[in-house]
Amino acid sequence: MNTKALVVFSGGQDSTTCLAWALQQFEEVQVVTFNYNQRHAAEIEVAQAIAAKFGVKQHILDLGLLNQLAPNALTRDDIEITAGEGEELPSTFVDGRNLLFLSFAAILAKQLGYANIITGVCQTDFSGYPDCRDVFVKSLNVTLNLSMDYEFVIHTPLMWLDKKQTWKMADELGQFDYIREQTLTCYNGIIGSGCGTCPACLLRQRGLEQYEAERREAGL
Repeated sequence: MNTKALVVFSGGQDSTTCLAWALQQFEEVQVVTFNYNQRHAAEIEVAQAIAAKFGVKQHILDLGLLNQLAPNALTRDDIEITAGEGEELPSTFVDGRNLLFLSFAAILAKQLGYANIITGVCQTDFSGYPDCRDVFVKSLNVTLNLSMDYEFVIHTPLMWLDKKQTWKMADELGQFDYIREQTLTCYNGIIGSGCGTCPACLLRQRGLEQYEAERREAGL
């Protein structure tokens, strides 16, 4: 089995948990971060700091075209952050983002001689984003293998975990405090516990509170 892995890395809770997981699973790990002129440049800076902390090589790729093509609350300051109602997607959904991220990650992985690609997408707590679904990842995995005649394996260690379980994984990996304090999940660009009001912060905080309650009940 190929023992080298490339992590799609944003510096958030999920991708940092995936990085810690990858470092325990694979002999050699690098990360790739995408700059698509997202709402907060701090995301890139946080990702750089975390990659340095874990001692992994980081590739930062320019995907500015995605900003031009897909105006939304993560690429425009004048679009309000909303959770979406009914069948409406949240205003933070970026059309094609994971499709492009994983496709470019695969191109880079092949050049590096890596077969494993790791992404923190999750279908359990996923805000309805269609490109976080397991069926999408499996479909793209087949397409990438066919497109480059290369045996990629896309790993999704968080796919069936809720946020409480993701916090538990971070704890089991020995990174609970670091991920809680140093990652950036907040849509308003605030590190750690974030703004406390955006959908990403509410989801993260609810999972954290559930996990901490579980630990208290267990006497930990």
